[in-house]
Amino acid sequence: MKKRSILAFVTVVAMAFSACDDDTLTIGSSLTSENDKLDIAATTFKAHTQTIIADSVLSLSNNCYFGRVRDPETGSDVTSEFTTQFHLLENTFISPENDIIGRYDGHAAADSCDLVLYLSSPFRNDSLTAMKMSVWELASPMQEGQRYYSNYNLFSHGMVRTDGLHKTKMFSYKDMTVNSTVRNTSTYQENIRITLNQPYTAPDGKVYNNYGTYIMQQYYNHREYFNNSYTFAHNVCPGFFFQVTDGLGFHAMVSNIGLRTYYRVQGDTAVQKAQLTLAGTREVVQTTHVTNNMDAIRQLAAQDDCTYLKSPAGLFTEVTLPIDDMKMNHQNDTLIGTKIVFQRLNYESNDNRMFSTPATILMIPRDSLYSYFENSNVPDSKTSYIAAYSSTNNTYTFSNISNLVTELYMMKERAMATDPSWTAKHPNWNRVVLVPITYSTSTTSSAPTSVEHNMGLTSTRLIGGKNTPIDIYVTYAKFK
Repeated sequence: MKKRSILAFVTVVAMAFSACDDDTLTIGSSLTSENDKLDIAATTFKAHTQTIIADSVLSLSNNCYFGRVRDPETGSDVTSEFTTQFHLLENTFISPENDIIGRYDGHAAADSCDLVLYLSSPFRNDSLTAMKMSVWELASPMQEGQRYYSNYNLFSHGMVRTDGLHKTKMFSYKDMTVNSTVRNTSTYQENIRITLNQPYTAPDGKVYNNYGTYIMQQYYNHREYFNNSYTFAHNVCPGFFFQVTDGLGFHAMVSNIGLRTYYRVQGDTAVQKAQLTLAGTREVVQTTHVTNNMDAIRQLAAQDDCTYLKSPAGLFTEVTLPIDDMKMNHQNDTLIGTKIVFQRLNYESNDNRMFSTPATILMIPRDSLYSYFENSNVPDSKTSYIAAYSSTNNTYTFSNISNLVTELYMMKERAMATDPSWTAKHPNWNRVVLVPITYSTSTTSSAPTSVEHNMGLTSTRLIGGKNTPIDIYVTYAKFK
C-alpha cells in the first residue's frame, strides 16, 4: 500500500475516532504494516475568543424580513425593512388594448392595483399586534453588482422618489378584515395587501388614475420595456421600499411579494376578469435595511465572560487560533485532525420573546469577512466551514479544520520569507470569525450552493471570552 493512500485512509479514520472522543494513539500500528507504521500523536491547544461587532452586513438576500421588535436581551428595538424589484418572465402578457373594458383619458385602464406581501415564519405569535408601514416608490433601481450593506440609507442616497407613489398602511400579522372561512382554509397564507388605486403621477409628469393603469400604458406604448426585469426596473418600475413607521412586536419573513394589476377584457360572449402579477423574487435585486441600538450591541460585545452570535447585523465571535504553537516541532508532520467545539450557554430567562438560536454558523478567516460574501463564496472545507447547532449537545462542532490551519500557516511562511514584518502588518492572519448564516442547496445535493448572512432574529452566547480559552483537539501523523 502506498504511503499517500495509507495517510489518506488514516485521516478519515482519525476523524471518526475524534468524533467519538476515542484514543487515537494506536491508530498507526493497528492499520498499517510493520514497514509502513505511522506515528500518531494527539494533543490539545487553547484558542482565545472575543465578540466583535458586525456593524453592517451585505444585505442582498433571498429572504426579506419586515417588522420591529424589542430584544429582551438588550431592551432595545430591532427594525427590519427592505426594498424589492420585480421579476418579469419572457412571456409577460397583457391583453390587447382594444379588448380592455376600463378606460381613462381615452386609453385602456386598470380597474385596480395592489402590492401583496405574503408572510411566513413570524417571530412569535403576536398575531394581532398593530403596526404601521410606509411604501415608497424608488427614484432609481438598486443596481445589480453593487454592494449594498444593511446600514445603507436610501433617503440620504437619493434613492427614494419622495414626490412619487407613497402609501401608508395599518396592519397586523393576522388580517381580521379577511373572512374567517377564507383565513382558515389550508391554502390561505397570511399577507399584507396595500392598494395602489389613488391617482399616480409618473416621473415625466403624466397623471394616471392608478398605478396599474400606468403599468398597462407603459406596456402598450413601450413593449420593449417589458423584455426582462432589467429593462422593466430601469424604465417602468424601479421598485419599492417598505418602511416600518410605527408599532412594536411584529417581525416576519416575507416569503413572496406581488405587484398585481387587475383589469377586465371583453370576451366573445362575456366580460372576463384578468390580471398581471409581477413577483419580487431572488431573480431580482432585494436588499434589507437593519436598525439596531448600537450602544446596546457594544455593551454585549464588551462582556468578557462569554462571546455572542447575534443577527441581524449584530455580533460575531472571533477566534484566535494558536497556529504557530500547533506547528511548532511538527513542521514535517501531517495534521490529520483538528477539532474545535463551541459550547452554547443557556439563557437564564424563560422569556418566550428571546431570539432563537442560530441554526447554522460559518467559520471563515477574519480577513475575508467581507470579501467572502461579496464574492458569493461557499464553504470549501479548506478555508471555510459550516456547523449546525446540535440541540442534543447544545454545541456547534467543527470536526476537522486541519486544511484551514495548514493553509494559514503556509500563507504566513510564504509571506515571511520575503517580508519578516508581515505578521505585524497582518495581525488577523491567525484569526477566524463565526458568523450566523443561512444557505441554499441544489435539488441534487446537500452541499451549499449559496451562503448569506442570517437576517432573521437570532442570538446565542458561547462559552469563551477573555479568561476562558477554548480547547482545540489536534492529531498528527508521520511515518516512522
